[in-house]
Amino acid sequence: MTTQPQIVDVEHSGKPRHFVFVLLNEFTMLSFAAALECLRIANRTSGKTLYTWTIVNEDGEDALCSNGCTFRVEHSLNETTRDDTIMLCGGVNVQKATTKRLLNWLRREARRGATIAGLCTAGYVIAKAGLLDGKTAAIHWENHDSFLEEFEDVTLTKSVFVVDGNRITAAGGTAAIDLMIKLIADDHGENLANAVADLLVYSAIRTSKDSQRLSIPTRIGVRHPKLSSVIQMMEANIEDPISPATLASDVGMSTRQLERLFRRYLSRSPKRYYMELRLQKARNLLMQTDMTVINVALACGFASPSHFSKCYRSHYDTTPYRERGSQGARPNA
Repeated sequence: MTTQPQIVDVEHSGKPRHFVFVLLNEFTMLSFAAALECLRIANRTSGKTLYTWTIVNEDGEDALCSNGCTFRVEHSLNETTRDDTIMLCGGVNVQKATTKRLLNWLRREARRGATIAGLCTAGYVIAKAGLLDGKTAAIHWENHDSFLEEFEDVTLTKSVFVVDGNRITAAGGTAAIDLMIKLIADDHGENLANAVADLLVYSAIRTSKDSQRLSIPTRIGVRHPKLSSVIQMMEANIEDPISPATLASDVGMSTRQLERLFRRYLSRSPKRYYMELRLQKARNLLMQTDMTVINVALACGFASPSHFSKCYRSHYDTTPYRERGSQGARPNA
């Protein structure tokens, strides 16, 4: 038996706000579904058609999701109106999904005045089209490093979402819920937005000031302020690594005390932990950008390609060159 929710009174006499969901190849289902469900629930809870939507992709054929499922779309890329909100839904291999046709369509729709949003990794596509230059944006944390290297004119944050004029970006997963609740609140008030959150059983609504990732203590499972401070300094200084002695001094410890702290809580030395952070960034850059191996090495604090290759092979059991080759040549957008 399906019960009807308590209707939230919303004054609305204009036409519904229309969203055009553009499903990129290998898009993430969770972000797309989260955004769409917020609109559906807003309509149901208000008892009015506040929102309508169209689901499209580049060629009008079934859209492939990153988990292997397929979605039937309504049609391919068409003209929109300046009142439409284009919602790009990204996922894995977003560079490959960024085609010349898609970029040209986005630029044309931007000139017509459309609001353009990107979920998960789709901020990359908007930036590639040149539509985020001079603006602030968010993207899934896994793509943060490669985005910073490629788009110097965009101010990238680690927030769950960013609304900068008529350009909107949100990280993946449940960040889409936070964004849509914000948009619903702006359109029709906090009461309706909160009612949508309640029906989603979503009790911890985040704002644009909240960070995507867990705090360092939560992430590493250790609540030690000095250890957290050292890891934070490491993460902020990948290109120019700080020596263990300097790290220890900055938090008021000796190098020996810092060694013991890392071995006790993380079962590795500070040097080893720092190396793993640098190699993880290097792997992201190799897999997500077209940077040369030499430039990746320099961006991750390695003085020479040979030393980088040796460390990379030791950790990942392959060389940076083979890692890059295993991804195949990506078409240039």
